[in-house]
Amino acid sequence: MPIEAIASQQSGRKPTGPAAAPARGILIGADVPLPRMRVTFLGTGSALPTGERFQAGILVQEDGRTVLVDCGAGVLQRLQQSGVGYEGVSTVLLTHHHLDHVADLLPLMKARWLAGEEHLEVVGPQGTKALLDDLLDVYEYMREKIDLQVREVVPGEFSVAGFDVSAYETRHSLPCLAYRFGDLFTFSGDSEAFAGLANFAEGSAILAHDCSFPDGVDVSNHPTPDSLGRELAGREIGRVYLTHLYPHTEGRHDEMLESIGAHYDGDVRFAEDLQTVSIE
Repeated sequence: MPIEAIASQQSGRKPTGPAAAPARGILIGADVPLPRMRVTFLGTGSALPTGERFQAGILVQEDGRTVLVDCGAGVLQRLQQSGVGYEGVSTVLLTHHHLDHVADLLPLMKARWLAGEEHLEVVGPQGTKALLDDLLDVYEYMREKIDLQVREVVPGEFSVAGFDVSAYETRHSLPCLAYRFGDLFTFSGDSEAFAGLANFAEGSAILAHDCSFPDGVDVSNHPTPDSLGRELAGREIGRVYLTHLYPHTEGRHDEMLESIGAHYDGDVRFAEDLQTVSIE
């Protein structure tokens, strides 16, 4: 299936010359093998969501396995719109604990309980167990409604929902982990752009990277296009999708892509809510 047929919208700088060839591992032509992995952007927005961009959430699927990475406000609705639904997600992998990444966690738990599902696993960085305990202290009636398993992970390698995952600590205002799913998909979580994270993502078919603001915004803990382009320069990555977008980025996509392109000559696009990317 052509990638354009399953994406809600594609936008970005179109490479020319040798870079115009299909990025490694991404399904482009009609006569292609079945995808190994499907990545669906459920929420590409930020702590200031818009009507078009809900808060953070990415669905990763491969060979009957499913994991939801982050669960911000609106992700529950996007799950239904995606056709997977809350019944289809029994494992959530958190990058960190900011509200725009966890706001729909308890609503997901309640929806699964009301739908007759019996289990939910939540995996995340240190502090994830305390987060769930505190939430259930407030919503005590949800205790024991569902078999909740909580696991904390640290930088390194681990397995979740049948996926082999590598974690890398990012630069953010709370402890935050980037996650890499083999050579197919890497998600930066929230982070400044820096060489260590770019090295961690190198060789991925798809990199989804925080690019919260356009250039000219005085910001820490998140990258701007110029800083992201500088750190990605020279890296071999199949395609980069920009996500965690604040309203400040609206109407400035072209200049953001140009700023990245001044340093990095790879394929860069803006992610959109409910956009699915298939990777062979």
